Amino acid sequence: MKKYKKYFSLMSGVALSLSLVACGPQDDAKGGDTKEADKSKELLVWEDVMKGEGIKDAIAKFEKENDVKVKMVEKQYTKQIEDLRLDGPAGTGPDVLTMPSDQIGTAVTEGLIKELDVDDATQGIYTEAAMDAQKVEGKVYGLPKAVETTMLYYNKDLISEDQLPTTLEGWYDYSKGVANGEKFGFLALFDQIYYANSVLSGYGGYIFGQDDNGSYDPTDIGLNNAGAVEGAQYIQKFYKEGLFPAGIVGEQGINVIESLFTEGKATAIISGPWNIEPFTKAGVNFGVQKLPELGNGKNMQAFIGVKSYNVSSYSKNPELAEKFVEFISNEENSKTRYEITKEVPAVASLANDPVVTESPAAKAVAEQSKFSVLMPNIPQMNEVWAPADSALQTIATGKAQPKEALDQAVETIKGQIEAKHGKK
Repeated sequence: MKKYKKYFSLMSGVALSLSLVACGPQDDAKGGDTKEADKSKELLVWEDVMKGEGIKDAIAKFEKENDVKVKMVEKQYTKQIEDLRLDGPAGTGPDVLTMPSDQIGTAVTEGLIKELDVDDATQGIYTEAAMDAQKVEGKVYGLPKAVETTMLYYNKDLISEDQLPTTLEGWYDYSKGVANGEKFGFLALFDQIYYANSVLSGYGGYIFGQDDNGSYDPTDIGLNNAGAVEGAQYIQKFYKEGLFPAGIVGEQGINVIESLFTEGKATAIISGPWNIEPFTKAGVNFGVQKLPELGNGKNMQAFIGVKSYNVSSYSKNPELAEKFVEFISNEENSKTRYEITKEVPAVASLANDPVVTESPAAKAVAEQSKFSVLMPNIPQMNEVWAPADSALQTIATGKAQPKEALDQAVETIKGQIEAKHGKK
């Protein structure tokens, strides 16, 4: 089996993890036929938190052109599927929602989102990898809203651009001369697979292998192969030598990293485009660029995430909801949404649009996306996160050696996949 083979085109970009559109309530109608008729012309759209402003004008235009009332509600995009499981059957869920691409497979398996009847011309406006992230067994279940990947932030007040290391080893050496327990050089949340995969994958590790058609094979797990072990051994030395503060172990460690960077106590960190606005508001004089190269000459290979608009299986107006998804994701509306939210669009033609290329963050994401890999969107991916993170944390704290920890993680992952996804 092959490891991930789908790489993003220059356009694949950032964007903070994102949520999706939502419209008008679907309360059980009690009353006459008039209320039912009015209700049939409503859509409820769930959009991501603080992203609604980016689609307000488009919604107004859609309402006018289709004689429909669209109600938008902002919800954290990574939690919308959880809410749909309850609100959908209750009749209070959305017609349209948004989600990260790694949730697509689970949502399809559980019957939460509808297959879309999208022609080739419509699919063709998006980058190939972004569109692939919306497919399960060749069927389309969403349209790409935005793309994101991690990148390197650096503090221009602490290091000049001509001094920036271009390799991870260079940052390791730099950190040894800077780290003193209060101030640090380079920081990353390498005890979490979301961030550590950029190193493991760069050395040849992978989550799931892929066949010649690009389909993931959940029986082919490469988290404990020779490359993954080599990458984990490299990660471990940052912790062993005190170059990373002990407080950054665990999921909440990202808060420590971001605080140190904001306070000028860390020269560089790995994070995503979602921190552009917070760091700007905090007054940090920062720059951004792609992730560094590894010792084997390959670039760090971060995950690429795709945010999408999807139609709920519980929608009473699925055709109108699908029409809205195509409309809100088209080139014109994607460009407008980017200008307001700064979430890099997945529309291929916008890759070279000045409104995108003039943004340092968008350029960094586009550059990094050339080296990054899609996050698997099959349901079995749910069984990877906890065991992989647990293994990386024991490696970071020195409680286990990389080979031992990763072998245990893969054994656990395989057991959970068999138990939860095996044939009944």
